[in-house]
Amino acid sequence: MTHRSSNTSPTRENPMHLAAFVVAGPVSGCHGGWRHPAANTDLLSASYYTQIGQLLEEARFDMLFLADILAIPRRYGNSHDSQLSLGALGALRLDPMVVLSLIAGATRHLGLASTISTSYFDPYPVARSLATLDHLSAGRAAWNIVTSFQQAEAANFGLTDQLSREERYERAEEFVQVACKLWNSWEDDALRLDKITPEFADPSKVNSIDHQGKWFSVQGPLNVSRPPQGRPVFIQAGASGTGKDFAARWADVVFVTHSSIESAQAFYAEMKERAAHYGRDPDQLKILPGIVPIVGETEAIALEQERILSELTDPEAGLSTLSYHLDIDLAEFPQDEVLPDLDVPGVQGHYKEVAELTRKTKMGLRELGHRYGIGPLRDFVGSADHVAESLERWYEAKACDGFMIQVPYLPGGLENFTRLVVPRLQDKGLFRKEYEGDTLRDHLGLSRPTTQQGTL
Repeated sequence: MTHRSSNTSPTRENPMHLAAFVVAGPVSGCHGGWRHPAANTDLLSASYYTQIGQLLEEARFDMLFLADILAIPRRYGNSHDSQLSLGALGALRLDPMVVLSLIAGATRHLGLASTISTSYFDPYPVARSLATLDHLSAGRAAWNIVTSFQQAEAANFGLTDQLSREERYERAEEFVQVACKLWNSWEDDALRLDKITPEFADPSKVNSIDHQGKWFSVQGPLNVSRPPQGRPVFIQAGASGTGKDFAARWADVVFVTHSSIESAQAFYAEMKERAAHYGRDPDQLKILPGIVPIVGETEAIALEQERILSELTDPEAGLSTLSYHLDIDLAEFPQDEVLPDLDVPGVQGHYKEVAELTRKTKMGLRELGHRYGIGPLRDFVGSADHVAESLERWYEAKACDGFMIQVPYLPGGLENFTRLVVPRLQDKGLFRKEYEGDTLRDHLGLSRPTTQQGTL
């Protein structure tokens, strides 16, 4: 159980935000993590996920973010064998919306974020599902907006080819606009539930959207009333120029990875400036870099845990996942040579991260695969004091508004972080000791959009 003192309010005006990045499968922060002796591999049980949600809520985390993909990656060597045999990133994924609905019933405050692709779904069912989750959780839903890019994913939806990057973002732009129109199709007071009149809902306050666009034709209105948060919190992770512009216009939270504090500071400043360029309050855009903390009661214990995880991580698992992220078959390159300069069709943020790392260290591809499989950044390995101080240093240096915590194995890595690091952040006045609001927007300090907002 997380330590608390009697003071329930953070001393800082803008407290740090903490979210947890979890995959409903074998990998969250380290590709060898599922093999750790203390890892729970009961990945198909309800209790596995409710325990994670309850641990995070006890530690007063802002939210749990369940990432998702729509295929078992087969980009490395044109085969999914390495993913399956090594339990890599995409070997198994449960439907995050189903898992989050389960966690919603076991928690009261924790935000609940799901990845849903704009490339292969349609706005109406997505808007309906997210509105339902927001209602059933009393205002805790979030949507990680992704534009899928893998041929294996396209093949699972009856397509012979994937969309180009420009088409993916163009479709995503219209997708989000339609979803917002649907959430706004009910005014906040449209649902009356008046038994005497009787009036269930006021028809004058529920309107069709009659959207006609390049990608979608949607009449509306939505058959779920307006969500408690107005709309779910939006998360986005694009690092290309197009992706950054999309995030600056739409995102409430940006999830990103960095190989250094300097690159994090540059990205933070750039995204705040981009938000202001689009007429937004930069404080309404929260930047949360992903980190993999390995923490122990002492530095020696943490380093021993890192050694164990390193030995359990197969380089091919990391390379297989990096091939998926970059959409480049890294099996075709000499494994002992450095990553070449590439024009990657996949996630440019991941390419920039590993390219910066290889330029600094000159490590070959096999070593890079091992390093990538262990997880990003070594700044956050050590004693609880060291990890808390590193988090504080990044936060105070305006490299972030908080962190997306990716623990190396579950539930033990999460238990260590919440038991050892969170109390130190609380004692520093950096992190809340109690929830001060009810919705995820309350936790993040985000305003609730009106029915006139949400379309561009």
